[in-house]
Amino acid sequence: MAVKRSKSKAGRRILAAGAGLATVGALVAAMPAGASQDAADAAAGGTNGKGWGRMVDVQLLSFNDLHGNLEPPAGSSARLTRIKEDGTTETINNVGGAEYLATHLEQARAGHRYSITAAAGDMIGASPLLSGIFHDEPTIEALNEMKLDVSSVGNHEFDEGARELSRIQNGGCHPVEGCFEEGKTFEGANFPYLAANVTDEKSGKPLLDPTFIWEKDGVRIGFIGVTLEGTANIVAADGIKGLKFGDEVETINKYAKVLERKGVKSIVALLHEGGMPASGAYNYDCDTPGAGAGISGPIVDIAKNVSPQVDALVTGHTHQAYACTIPDPSGKPRTVTSAASFGRLYTDTTLTYDRRTKDIVRTAVASANHVVTRDVEEHGAIHDLIERWNVLAAPIANRPVGHIGETIENPNDAGVYEKPLGNLIADAQLAGLSPADKGGAQLALMNPGGVRAPLTKRDDGVVTYRDAYTVQPFTNMMTSVDLTGAQLLTALRQQVSGANLASPKILQVSKNFTYTLDLTKAGADRIVADSVRLNGEPLEPSKTYRVAMNEFLTGGGDGFPVLATGANKLVGASDLDVFIDYLTANSSAAQPLKAPATDRIKIVR
Repeated sequence: MAVKRSKSKAGRRILAAGAGLATVGALVAAMPAGASQDAADAAAGGTNGKGWGRMVDVQLLSFNDLHGNLEPPAGSSARLTRIKEDGTTETINNVGGAEYLATHLEQARAGHRYSITAAAGDMIGASPLLSGIFHDEPTIEALNEMKLDVSSVGNHEFDEGARELSRIQNGGCHPVEGCFEEGKTFEGANFPYLAANVTDEKSGKPLLDPTFIWEKDGVRIGFIGVTLEGTANIVAADGIKGLKFGDEVETINKYAKVLERKGVKSIVALLHEGGMPASGAYNYDCDTPGAGAGISGPIVDIAKNVSPQVDALVTGHTHQAYACTIPDPSGKPRTVTSAASFGRLYTDTTLTYDRRTKDIVRTAVASANHVVTRDVEEHGAIHDLIERWNVLAAPIANRPVGHIGETIENPNDAGVYEKPLGNLIADAQLAGLSPADKGGAQLALMNPGGVRAPLTKRDDGVVTYRDAYTVQPFTNMMTSVDLTGAQLLTALRQQVSGANLASPKILQVSKNFTYTLDLTKAGADRIVADSVRLNGEPLEPSKTYRVAMNEFLTGGGDGFPVLATGANKLVGASDLDVFIDYLTANSSAAQPLKAPATDRIKIVR
């Protein structure tokens, strides 16, 4: 029978096929005594029994961190690394894009009677202009066309707050900007967003549905969706007031029991938290030399502690690619996957379902990541969708705002702490907020996660509003605050300690601010205190400095609580406006901008 979904405001939930299950039960009960189990299983599987024996292969297609990349991404965002048969690596260029991802998913489903498509969060948020300026309605439309069955929320689903996420789920026009197309009301997501560990602080109730049950021909698979516990530290505080983000393991284990009480024994966790494989190659074997040995990061401890009731974990957040088998608490291997980001990969996992036990045969689970190449036919409906929204976006998107003489990169490689584009943005923020009437800033700090894409050079070198928006899509307001030298030093130390100990977050700094990062040391000691200089002068602990940064950082985001203690806060223009103003004022066709040098942070390895 077909899978059905409701469209209620409480969230889309799968409808139990009561009549079908009753029929199956009657068929099995009617089998004569002594009949073979295979015959019983065939009867339980359907009327003709052909190919519907005891064991059923269920295809699970999954992806994560799409971030509204409807159009094919460019530059480093469109690349993957692959390990060749001889052990060497090669770069694969020009991959990803929603219209190609949709085609690959359709092709992958062909011939599979049982196929589920699931996602692990950050489908929206930090999106390129085509989706972002329309509050990601185009991306939700595209995901509906892709026949996405279910997704967990990620931290970026909260970029515009909980109320906006509710609208994304249930539909309706934007409360401020209204409907974007005349005569059309946004319908919302046809798939349920799951948020099991996002609860109301007062009532304790989940913000959205915690679980989802997929069912076909009596095959039932349950999904639990969670975001990372630290979501509150990496999104703007105003939009999540009154919400609590719970522990991932405790939440998944809680709802695994709930599902089992409902008779669902096959369970997949959709978790917006991830790990870092030892190699950036998408086909790296992270089970070498043993199960899960080639991956580190938060997902390892989570996977080792999530209940054995859960049969597989689909993860995200780190934008990495892996298909590992990390042992569960009982020591049994369990699949843990992630499909990089921006629609460059999808994961194809085979879950072998035992009709008799109603559980996944864990030893038969197989999983691999596949490249979303652009040598396939574009998906017609999504191609048309992109063109339709592009017509609406064109008047804003195509406006020239500056010129560049080369691509200004934003490398995401591990160990690259200072980035050319991050430096450029920090310089723009200092320039925008240094005038006395704009804040009087003496230096600028930029969070690396706020830079979402490289600034890619076209043949004519023109930078459009679309390009600038793609780099900085959050539209955070800029602020200037007073911080002492001691507080600034603490902020530098918080890059590599506390919440950022395991995964450092190195702030991008304006050109007049320098220091040494000593990676031979540990924790806060990695910051060489007497190396910190502003305009060539040593930082004075008791002296007060005016510091420019976006409102996300002044709220203590990304594990920088000391930045929330700044005094005399002055709010300025948005980070995007400041960036565009800098590009316009400091570049021309005759004198395009070049990438800044990366010489502000001296690295000792």
